[in-house]
Amino acid sequence: MKAKAKQSGLTLTEMTVVIMTIALLIGLGLPAVRALFNSFETQSGTESVISAALASARAIAAQHQRYAGIRFQKVNQSSDLLEAPQYMIFIVQDPDMMACGFRAVEGLKPIKLPDSVGVMDLRIRTNPNPIYAGDEPINTDSKIEQPSKLQDTTSFSVIFSPSGKLVIHNVRVRNRDGYPDTASNTDVSSDDVFNKKAQVDAGLGMFYQDDYADLGIGTEASRSGFVVYEKEKFIRAFNRKKAWSEYLVKLVPETIYINPYTGTIIRQ
Repeated sequence: MKAKAKQSGLTLTEMTVVIMTIALLIGLGLPAVRALFNSFETQSGTESVISAALASARAIAAQHQRYAGIRFQKVNQSSDLLEAPQYMIFIVQDPDMMACGFRAVEGLKPIKLPDSVGVMDLRIRTNPNPIYAGDEPINTDSKIEQPSKLQDTTSFSVIFSPSGKLVIHNVRVRNRDGYPDTASNTDVSSDDVFNKKAQVDAGLGMFYQDDYADLGIGTEASRSGFVVYEKEKFIRAFNRKKAWSEYLVKLVPETIYINPYTGTIIRQ
């Protein structure tokens, strides 16, 4: 008789031990893996993305020979502004709207910032009329304890002149058709970037246009600096109504500024 072939493999007990060992290693390794992914969403990584966008915005201004820049704003299709993702949108002046009227650059999609971080200008509007500019710095907890204030400080623009120089220019973003959200204007734009609140709430458009002072959105001067914040730390402080005193005040020395002549990021 032929000798019986020797069998090889793992017994049920050995297989169970192997599976448990792999599960344990995965469990221990998840924090490290998560940290690795988060490393791509650090402040330096976010700054690199913003730097590239600023360079592109300067090129757009030169190409169109109009004021152009990038707009930072949280998406308004989310019910929770704390968790809502923030985007950079390329914008260009449209003098057919108004002197300070800007719209999204057609053909360029908004760029989503990493989920773990956000960008603020640390300023909020003071004028109750969305047509008029006017703002003040956030320097107390009471100035940032409401969702509308969060919407305000995370919605701002950086603008370049046609020559590529950073400028301070009043900005009021609207849909590409320039339709205002007033009782006398019932026209509906098909703009899928900026639009009237009703259209955005219905799913047409991602961001509210600058017609809602009660939400902190209206005409506002463009900025020359900003801070990058860690969303998780900010949310914890915000929920305790101590967003400024426990967290944001520590970011002021880390304010990032933009070189007015080169458009590059510089620090204090």
